[in-house]
Amino acid sequence: MGRRALAPVGALLALGALSALSACATQSAAAVAPAAPGFLLGLWHGFIFPVAWVLSLFMPEVAVYAVPNNGGWYDFGYFLGIVVFGVGARKSQTVYRTRVIRERIVPGTHRIIREESEE
Repeated sequence: MGRRALAPVGALLALGALSALSACATQSAAAVAPAAPGFLLGLWHGFIFPVAWVLSLFMPEVAVYAVPNNGGWYDFGYFLGIVVFGVGARKSQTVYRTRVIRERIVPGTHRIIREESEE
């Protein structure tokens, strides 16, 4: 077997190991409070995460994550706040197409002709 054939096997083994480790994780019952911050505050805290993180470096009373919270719904809101509405929502690259290159083969030969056009 070559290296390329072993790559998917290695990825599956790594995924399996991470899944096994995450199955052991539990949340302390003392960290979950019914009246604590829920989905909407998690969404807000996720959205303001970059600002809260910078402030937490200089101000010990500022935290980036509310503890205790009501568990999964706060976490889900926090995740959506970061990924969808916050830092993760930015585009990484904008591509503008200004030139198109088309190639065609001349029938009966092996010649390739390149045609460029501006848009």
